[in-house]
Amino acid sequence: MNRALLAAAATGVQVGAAIVASRFVVGEVPPLTLALMRYAVGFLCLAPFAWPVFMLFRASPSVGRSLSASVSGVKDLAVMAALGIGQFAVLIALLNFGLQHVGAGRAALIFSLFPLLTLLLSAALGHERITPALATGVLLSIAGVALSLAPKLGAPHPGHWWGELAVLASAGVGALCSVLYRPYLQRYPTLPVSALAMGASVLFLAPMALVEGWPARVAGLSAQAWAVVAFIGVSSGAGYFAWLYALKHESPTRVTVFLALNPVTAAVLGALLLSEPIDGWMFAAIACIGAGLWLATRGAPVPPR
Repeated sequence: MNRALLAAAATGVQVGAAIVASRFVVGEVPPLTLALMRYAVGFLCLAPFAWPVFMLFRASPSVGRSLSASVSGVKDLAVMAALGIGQFAVLIALLNFGLQHVGAGRAALIFSLFPLLTLLLSAALGHERITPALATGVLLSIAGVALSLAPKLGAPHPGHWWGELAVLASAGVGALCSVLYRPYLQRYPTLPVSALAMGASVLFLAPMALVEGWPARVAGLSAQAWAVVAFIGVSSGAGYFAWLYALKHESPTRVTVFLALNPVTAAVLGALLLSEPIDGWMFAAIACIGAGLWLATRGAPVPPR
């Protein structure tokens, strides 16, 4: 497996670990405030490394000419910032809204359509070609996620179609951002793009989280909660850099399919750290997800015709 796919796998594991860590503080920190703190910490971790790279990049004569020759430099910055807002703030807001109206198991199953939506969007835009192996691998990974969530899908929960639509929209936003990032990642260094996108999302989330009274909540957090938030933030900063690195060097579908590792990681860590039981469905899910990942990522990506 090449480094880009390893980075994608690491991101899938990181997302699952962050979900488990979030359970420790979910009673003390509401969703939007947690998202704000998570990405603020991530941005603070990325910024010191991104700034020197950005200055060197800006000082490059060839880059300076390309930026000064047109308005594209400023436009690119605006688009990358918008993609960061979409990837974090809009996606999180839609997902949180959906979870108010749909059960967690059903929401996670709908969100697992992320790689399939990515494949369809990427193919529609001519960025990659759908092959039988890639399509089968994506569908197998979704089936694996469904198996991992099987015990939760039957739980009673008052559902509304707009909640399901919001969760599907959040997956669609993530898929669209993943596809649209690639041209900018080919043009600019990964670290500054990561820091810019995450910083833009923090600026967007700060006023949104005011409805939860985040300044007072942050000031009153316990030391244990701060430690958990710090872990989530640091891992998110590293995970997002790995995510963009993978998108820079691999097709969007082959990267996003690794999000199927998210529920498996959450289940394993939940069993180890929270004493949550693992049933037979999870073992079937691991086999299905493993087969899906192998099919989706074997060989080199097939370029569009």
